[in-house]
Amino acid sequence: MRQNKIFQNKKYIITNILLFALLYLSVIFNKEYIRPNYNNTEIIGIITGSFSNFMAAYIISLFSVSPLLASKIKTKKARIIFYTISVIVFILLMIEELKPFVDASKTYDIYDILASGLGSLFAILTFEVFFNKIIIRREKL
Repeated sequence: MRQNKIFQNKKYIITNILLFALLYLSVIFNKEYIRPNYNNTEIIGIITGSFSNFMAAYIISLFSVSPLLASKIKTKKARIIFYTISVIVFILLMIEELKPFVDASKTYDIYDILASGLGSLFAILTFEVFFNKIIIRREKL
């Protein structure tokens, strides 16, 4: 039993490492390849410029899914925790956009704030889809 718990915790740690790698690689790929090559129209410039904010809100919010699954807390409480974390991530990214405290953002951009909000919303949708599947699977066992 102890060995199984250790394996599950490693699985959640590896999941978060992979999420961090996905965030890092997607932002770098966008910055180094997509932006320079496809930034020729205004709408593409807005999308590629705000992509890193979207991915940051999305993936940083998803970091909390693994601990929630590992702790096996009640569904309602897990939702409240995840939604709160997603909102906090959005608020921090919005504050960072308005008053940069990290050197990631140098200018205010409303599209970055919108992208952060969308990233948090997509994280909540992703959480709901996967969490519901996991809850259904647990109930069958």
